[in-house]
Amino acid sequence: MVTRVHRPAILVAAPASGQGKTTVTAALARLHARQGRRVRAFKCGPDFLDPMWLELATGQPVHNVDLWMTGEDDVRARLYASAQDADLVIVEGAMGLFDGEPSAADLARRFGLRVLAVIDASAMSATFGALAFGLQHYRAGLPWAGVLANRVGSPRHAQLLQAALPAGDAIAPASWLGAVMRNAAFKLPERHLGLTVAGELPDALARLDAAADALQHTSLGQMDAEALQRWSVAFDSPPEMQPTPRLLTGQTVAVARDAAFCFIYAANLDTLRELGAKLVFFSPLANEPVPACDAVWLPGGYPELHTHALADSLTCRDSLKAHVAQGRPLWAECGGMMALFDAIVDTEGNHHPAWGLLPGLVRMQPRLAGLGMQQLALSAGVLRGHTFHYSTCETALQPTKRTDPGRSGAAGTGEALYQHGAVRASYFHAWMASSPAAAAALLSPGTLA
Repeated sequence: MVTRVHRPAILVAAPASGQGKTTVTAALARLHARQGRRVRAFKCGPDFLDPMWLELATGQPVHNVDLWMTGEDDVRARLYASAQDADLVIVEGAMGLFDGEPSAADLARRFGLRVLAVIDASAMSATFGALAFGLQHYRAGLPWAGVLANRVGSPRHAQLLQAALPAGDAIAPASWLGAVMRNAAFKLPERHLGLTVAGELPDALARLDAAADALQHTSLGQMDAEALQRWSVAFDSPPEMQPTPRLLTGQTVAVARDAAFCFIYAANLDTLRELGAKLVFFSPLANEPVPACDAVWLPGGYPELHTHALADSLTCRDSLKAHVAQGRPLWAECGGMMALFDAIVDTEGNHHPAWGLLPGLVRMQPRLAGLGMQQLALSAGVLRGHTFHYSTCETALQPTKRTDPGRSGAAGTGEALYQHGAVRASYFHAWMASSPAAAAALLSPGTLA
């Protein structure tokens, strides 16, 4: 029997990356959370960094939703669960509104989420109206909330932008949700791979508060609980899901978690627990040894920013070597794999010693070396996920498997999966909930097939 819950919900999108949609999404979430409302936020598509800022803003775990990577049933289940006790559901889009297949616009249409378009208006006036009109009308049936001008230079500039909305559109006046002035106080800093990790900035929450304060002066920011009801969405209960097989019952999985290894989907931890695993955590940067466990997971992150600390973490390194020498599995993805090679070479050509569990080195590149949806087919099942890295791998190891591009017609040979003793490693980031059985295989003894 399908049950239905109505809650205000919005998808924050933009015409392109870099328009400030994460700042606006986090500011909106922070604004309503400060007012005592229960806000649940999600990130459209694969991403580790934006969810950290949204979690800081809401005080709640943030999950990813994607019609391909996580699947429609998973998205439906997460949105429905959040709607049970939320006063406002906010989904942050990915890239541009219509970019990707499926796109954030497809997600909005599928679930009836009204779209708030954030446009960086710092170098335009009348063109703002053309962009807003195009975003709203490019695809028929797109639910629409309105448009917010971001990085605006002055009140006069804001007036010009508002006047640029097409007068012939009957709902154009209601589409204007205000202008956020340009202000360095709430700019979220960036580096390669995206935004800086929120936990690394002592003033991260102050930045979000400053952005929320600025948003409060707009029509969007002045919406109260009653006004939010115009964005009410009917969330239907998902179909009954198959129970997760308890394939890791009685097993302990040690997960590296610190500033160097921080790319961890909350859903992956949930999946491992649902598989029956007990999770324990350790910090390689603090030179902590691997806790007593049956398997280790080294997630992605920024090992290239912490090469000196990782080179000095000899206790951690030696415990990892002892772990795999006993035939116990170690799954390393992206940054986790990088730390296992003999060296990490930075963009200036400097060699930094790494842990030496895999022969060869990784070399940082000034441009992206891998980007896109991927899937890994194992005999236990097919894991969906993605790849996003700035380094390349130079090793004598031969791949035992390769991922396949996740989009039909996508080019490329996929990412290599290396198996070296009990180590299995790849640039591939797995969304473990897509195949719990295959996720269990990554952390179980034996050769992956």
